[in-house]
Amino acid sequence: MTAMRVLSSVLLLALMQSGAHCARRFRGGRNPQPRRTPPPPPSYRSDRGDTTESFPLDFTAVEENMDNFMTQVKNLAQSLYPCSAQKLDYDMKLNFLENTSVTCNDGSPAGYYLKESRGSRRWLIFLEGGWYCFNKENCDSRYETMRRLMSSSKWPQTKKGTGILSPLPEENPHWWNANMVFIPYCSSDVWSGATAKTEQSGYAFMGSLIIQEVVKDLLTKGLDNAKVLLLAGSSAGGTGVLLTVDRVAELLEGLGHTGIQVRGLSDSGWFLDNKQYHCPDCVDTVTCSPTETIKRGIKYWGGMVPERCRQIHPGEEWNCFFGYRVFPSIKSPVFVVQWLFDEAQLTVDNIQLTGQPVQEGQWRYIQNLGIELRNTLKDVPAMFAPACLSHEVINRNYWIDVQVKGTSLPRALHCWDRSLHDNRNNKAPPKGCPVHLIDSCPWPHCNPTCPTIRDQFTGQEMNVIQFLMHMGFDVQKMAQQQGMDPSKLLGMLSSGS
Repeated sequence: MTAMRVLSSVLLLALMQSGAHCARRFRGGRNPQPRRTPPPPPSYRSDRGDTTESFPLDFTAVEENMDNFMTQVKNLAQSLYPCSAQKLDYDMKLNFLENTSVTCNDGSPAGYYLKESRGSRRWLIFLEGGWYCFNKENCDSRYETMRRLMSSSKWPQTKKGTGILSPLPEENPHWWNANMVFIPYCSSDVWSGATAKTEQSGYAFMGSLIIQEVVKDLLTKGLDNAKVLLLAGSSAGGTGVLLTVDRVAELLEGLGHTGIQVRGLSDSGWFLDNKQYHCPDCVDTVTCSPTETIKRGIKYWGGMVPERCRQIHPGEEWNCFFGYRVFPSIKSPVFVVQWLFDEAQLTVDNIQLTGQPVQEGQWRYIQNLGIELRNTLKDVPAMFAPACLSHEVINRNYWIDVQVKGTSLPRALHCWDRSLHDNRNNKAPPKGCPVHLIDSCPWPHCNPTCPTIRDQFTGQEMNVIQFLMHMGFDVQKMAQQQGMDPSKLLGMLSSGS
């Protein structure tokens, strides 16, 4: 506690000094810039001797009582934001890998975007998502239509972070000060491949190797001094986290960095190998069943899976691409974020939610999907599963708004951080700080904090009742099945009960 008071005082004094500098420049700060769109700052070199650019403070030292401390920091940072926006560069900068033999699909150099935070010993590495391809024909098609996901030739030099990658405390309450790394997805292999380009395949598949090389490069940029490394990802990147988080931990341990705590955050990557609503011919990643595409893909990519999972499923390694099958074999702590009615899952299950209202059989299928997902998540100790129809969340600026049982996702992740810290120090987990959060209501978007849905044709926002009616939901019939009055059911839907 004494250490935290000292650190708080030092930080307060430093920010006050920065605020005084700001006041002198702005003459009272009467015309602050908008928070979310700061003007381009002057170029900044990390080797300058100007000590006002950063403060060498280790924020991880006060994790055991972060709530009050972070509130103070957040308020101070927000109040001084008009000044800091003029001085600090919030963009992540493009870096290509030192090892040029590890490439994107087309042989162009792989790389990553980095924004360093010299006052922090926490690092966040984010794996981008974007489906995959599993044979020469659909990889050729992907290259023509989505070349950004297979080549680095037109990557921009900088990238802005949003959601959990945002440097703004108002958008990212607990990770805003971390060192941020964004790895673009250009391997089309769910981050699993380790195969160079061949004449037969026409492409390189090196997703797993790209992650390893990024980590090695970052060790020369401050990662070697880290306390916590959070490997996060969305969609295919979320599945990539499940496949590679232990490999990253083993790599760091093998290189002698045993003090770095490696954790995983998987968003919208917990797919089911369930039976499709109807089974058309397997042509591409949308028409094929999830199981069939992965079976074909893992051979085409030379895909790697965690060794412990491979031993559980010898000869059927494709099982390891499905969250509920690989999770029991993962040693590193992992937090799972999953919409109960994931749009990508419904797409590969051949459920179309646009155009004509869904049929009764489709409606039952959708409800059963929510039940199946709940069942696969029940033994995951740290998770956040809202009953929403959506896909991806941690990299969206609205990620702070979604709640499950009154707890937001950033709050749940902070509670998870605290529980892991307390476990390492043999302390009881914090009270009133839940980490296992799953909605119990049975319909898509029955949670009132779900992201907004818009009508595909009119572009107008729809509330939950309008959305369900749009999907062909029969209030009278559903009320009868539930044994309740239709008006009561409508009230429950409106309130998200």
